[in-house]
Amino acid sequence: MKKQNIIFAALFASLVMPLSMAMAASSPILDEIKKQAGGVEFSAERGKTLFSQKFTGGKPDTPSCTSCHGKSPQNTGKTRAGKAIAPMAVSKSPERYTDAKKVAKWFRRNCRTVLGRECTPTEKGDFLTYMMSQ
Repeated sequence: MKKQNIIFAALFASLVMPLSMAMAASSPILDEIKKQAGGVEFSAERGKTLFSQKFTGGKPDTPSCTSCHGKSPQNTGKTRAGKAIAPMAVSKSPERYTDAKKVAKWFRRNCRTVLGRECTPTEKGDFLTYMMSQ
């Protein structure tokens, strides 16, 4: 029975993973960022690194995205004031990256706070690709 569950889980993952990547590839916001990045192929792995990496250019109390959003994008984060932040992962917050103005606003604000500068289009695309794979 356990072996059947493992086989089913593997089969399910092999079907869902390409579907989630196809959803990421068809996002109008991601398509626009891809144009800005000159057609670069985005990387979920680079996005994961960006999410967890510590930077020195931003505010000292927010050296990484994980400072507020936690180590896993699937978990609820917390602002410095203690307010809850919905999970970053699309699997947990499916509406999170559907409003282009909100996405642009939060990239602008959070990139400046964490990195000390605007994120590049490639960084934005990598980050979104990672979040859409989670």
